[in-house]
Amino acid sequence: MNSIPFSPFVIGVAGGSGSGKSTVSQQVLASFGADMVSIVMQDDYYRDQSDLPPEVRRKQNYDHPHAFDWPLLIQHVQALRNGEAIAMPEYDFTIDNRSDKTIPVKPAPVIVVEGLFALYDADLRDMMSLKIFVDTASDVRFIRRMQRDIAERGRSLESIVSQYLDTVRPMHKQFIEPTKRNADVILPHGANGPAVDMITTKVASIIGRSKRP
Repeated sequence: MNSIPFSPFVIGVAGGSGSGKSTVSQQVLASFGADMVSIVMQDDYYRDQSDLPPEVRRKQNYDHPHAFDWPLLIQHVQALRNGEAIAMPEYDFTIDNRSDKTIPVKPAPVIVVEGLFALYDADLRDMMSLKIFVDTASDVRFIRRMQRDIAERGRSLESIVSQYLDTVRPMHKQFIEPTKRNADVILPHGANGPAVDMITTKVASIIGRSKRP
């Protein structure tokens, strides 16, 4: 049963790898609190690859829209909008596959859908109240991605550079960059404070009006 007295405010946060999407999402979370915000990470909706050996998984193109389990992602966002809790899959980047664990996500007045292709699918966009694209210079994104992959995912510098040139950069130009046209708001220079403050103020105003009888 829906425990939320009004339709949740769904925010889509898209942008290239290392653009600052997570920073925007965390700032929204910090502004409203964990009881008010649920975050759905598209990264956790990469397709299950248990049928592929590890060496084949590593060579997959993870920056193409086909790498994601769209039906499950859309189903889960719709469930949250309906006031139903979900068991979000947990993706383990060290093995290039889903782990055997899930992440419980409760419905909330504000739902943030964050990911490379958050603004790519029309059905997903139709569920969003606000669509944001985080626009960050390519050199900054590459440096952030490199630092993250070395520190958090055990990647070598050689593999990071190779993947960036082979798939990350061309897929960004072909698929991710064009989704800017679907955005209501484009954040230049990444997750800049004034722009995020304006967004959270607007969301707070809308939520406040929705709660009134």
